[in-house]
Amino acid sequence: MNNPIVLFFIHDPANPGKDEKYGASASASASATRQHRSSRHVSSHSRRDNGKKNKKHGSPTTPRDWPVSKVKKVGWVPARNIHGFCYSVLRAATRKFSKENIIGEGGFGRMYIGYINPDSMRAAKPDTGKAIAIKVLGRRGIQSDEQWQNELRFLNKSNHPNVVKLMGYCCERHHRIVVYEYMCNGSLDAHLLRELNWNRRIKIAIGVARAIAYLHNCTRPVIHRDLKSSNVLLDADFNPKLSYFGLARHGPLEDQSHVSTRILGTRGYFAPEYFTTGHLTVKADVYSFGVVLLEIFSACVAIRRCTDGTKSDLAIWAKPHLSNHLELHNIIDKKIARNINIEEAHKFASIVGQCLRSDPKDRPTMGEVLASLEQLQQDMVLSNLNTLVPFKYHRRCTHTLKS
Repeated sequence: MNNPIVLFFIHDPANPGKDEKYGASASASASATRQHRSSRHVSSHSRRDNGKKNKKHGSPTTPRDWPVSKVKKVGWVPARNIHGFCYSVLRAATRKFSKENIIGEGGFGRMYIGYINPDSMRAAKPDTGKAIAIKVLGRRGIQSDEQWQNELRFLNKSNHPNVVKLMGYCCERHHRIVVYEYMCNGSLDAHLLRELNWNRRIKIAIGVARAIAYLHNCTRPVIHRDLKSSNVLLDADFNPKLSYFGLARHGPLEDQSHVSTRILGTRGYFAPEYFTTGHLTVKADVYSFGVVLLEIFSACVAIRRCTDGTKSDLAIWAKPHLSNHLELHNIIDKKIARNINIEEAHKFASIVGQCLRSDPKDRPTMGEVLASLEQLQQDMVLSNLNTLVPFKYHRRCTHTLKS
């Protein structure tokens, strides 16, 4: 008598509803189950032995060191070329996750600076080791695990100078950690509070545009979905690198106009069509980038609570001023107003306005936005800086950044 067929599914968190279906005979399934239990029993002893060695020598873990049950629970097997850090190594690298090592904090958890030996990948002292950024997820749950897996999946595939480099991960017991290259100048939003000259702001805008254009031009476009100034990191030379891919997802296929998804991201950066319908395209990133450009131009936050208790969006407030050259003085950051040529200000405002158009079909592609910014940068080199924008400093902007 023929053995019945047993169906089982493998869930891909990045494509909910697209679970892959596989079949096997009942006898084969039972045999695989026995082998799985046997291997799990044997590996548990070896893990205890390896655990003692790891604690003693601080050696990193690899995917093959993972417990079978752990991989099954997470639902994702890491690529072999991503370095798996042992939790004890990261704990030692951050001085037991000391408060003094915290360099960032948010809804995701905390970001620490740590130091490792790049050859052995073991913990090192600050004066001898290489600095790394260690993001420890603070919340646990299905959604949190999916975002952790999502970030590793997309960053592992990315290879661009303006996308932050993935150094490794840790998935040990309940810990979910991502390890990146360390960006010594922190995030863009923090620098908008300080002195950041106009040329440097244009350089940052172009770098971010290159990163997004790279994602959108992949074989299957990648939509970042959480583009904002706090997710733009700066290295020692103020080269920007796009970070946090926890909400990223693939864009629509050629025969699709959009993908429908949960509305996730940060208010103030949402494209209107995505916020109202859940329909997602690459043009949603273009809108979010327009908000980032507006932050760069004005040093204002994307959204804030007003004195009357209501919340207001920077993009909605600024749109009328962007199209009226006489009103630009209400938007521009006074720290850079004296150093901007009037024509440059108008061109930049025009680029911002195009990105913030309500209809996604009317927005330019990221390739077109990038070309416009690069042309503006070339014009700045050739321009006559004697003609300056006659901005006044009585801005009516109510979105000023606060430290």
